[in-house]
Amino acid sequence: MDLRSGTAFWPLKNGLMHTYPPLLADERADVLVIGAGITGALLADALTGAGLDVVVLDRRDAAFGSTSASTALLQYEIDTNLVDLTRMIGQHDAERAYQLCREAIDQIGALTRELPDDCGFARPGSLYYASNPEDARMLREEHAARTRAGLEVEFLGAEEVKERFGLTAPAALFSPAGAEVDPYRLAQHLLWRAQARGARIHDRTEVTHLDESASGYTAHTNRAFRVQARYVIVAAGYEAERFAGRRLAQLKDTYALVTEPLAGGQQPWPTGCLIWETARPYLYARTTSDGRILIGGEDDDHDNPARRERVLPDKQRRLEGRLEQLFPHLKTEVAFAWAGTFGETQDGLAFIGPKPGRPCLLFALGYGGNGITYSVQAARILTEHILGRAVPDMRIFRLDR
Repeated sequence: MDLRSGTAFWPLKNGLMHTYPPLLADERADVLVIGAGITGALLADALTGAGLDVVVLDRRDAAFGSTSASTALLQYEIDTNLVDLTRMIGQHDAERAYQLCREAIDQIGALTRELPDDCGFARPGSLYYASNPEDARMLREEHAARTRAGLEVEFLGAEEVKERFGLTAPAALFSPAGAEVDPYRLAQHLLWRAQARGARIHDRTEVTHLDESASGYTAHTNRAFRVQARYVIVAAGYEAERFAGRRLAQLKDTYALVTEPLAGGQQPWPTGCLIWETARPYLYARTTSDGRILIGGEDDDHDNPARRERVLPDKQRRLEGRLEQLFPHLKTEVAFAWAGTFGETQDGLAFIGPKPGRPCLLFALGYGGNGITYSVQAARILTEHILGRAVPDMRIFRLDR
């Protein structure tokens, strides 16, 4: 699957940080990770940190799939509001899902402090604004649910939203935990650290099929070499369904652009916090460490890469118009625009855990708008599972829910 169109910002900003060879010989490992994007990188780092022997394979260059197109808004908020998720799966599990995403943001911050640089990690907070007056009433109910779950969040009326953030909206919720990161840089640093611990990382190597035996799995590749492993973790994102054997999510295309650095002493909205709205599909925006604005949305159903490429110019114009509507005082120039494929689940939750009936074939699929925070938890949950420890949280994200 072609996962993106246009010119993604992060690889251009960072350049080719690290390179990895294709698979040129048979390998054996405790764990094979299929996918070398941000999810696979977090897994490789956690698994090698626990002393496990790991091989990572990716059909593309490492971190050049969905990771390169990610806007990397780090939020504990799930695409499904807590009030709605509670109705779907019960209060305990819904609150726990939100709390796990909140904890993941702290863990990403801690990770970046261990790496060669901070990977653009910052915590400006997150503003979730009402797209219409009816949603303002919904936000009051959502504020109460999040407060009950122990999450730090403020309810803001229209005047406060305007005064503090320069945005015209009926109401909003502000969460100070909201953060941002450079996902490509973070993935590359984590893969490099995992390799230093002994992981063998091979990109431009596609797993064509898996054979199961009593001792685990044999992964056959398009390069005629194989990897034998006790456990296989599929972290191939929206290309994972052929290993799962069924449809797991509805595929969508989202569109994004990033501006040139703001010129003439212009400043973005106060605090430069993450911004997103209650409408579905929603608009979202953030700033970057070098003074740009990144804005995305205009989602539609995934059809094919040719259509996505064809509509990208129109989607770019729409996003430029939305940015001007939100902040008419800003004068911006588009630097790059792109589109990427993502997946939505019915409840907004990730899929983390074994394929039913296949306890050693595991999945780490951080679908939705906060896939990176899900992936942090997937790395923890699956590492603990492989080490033979009980992980009650895995039940929330099981594949057969």
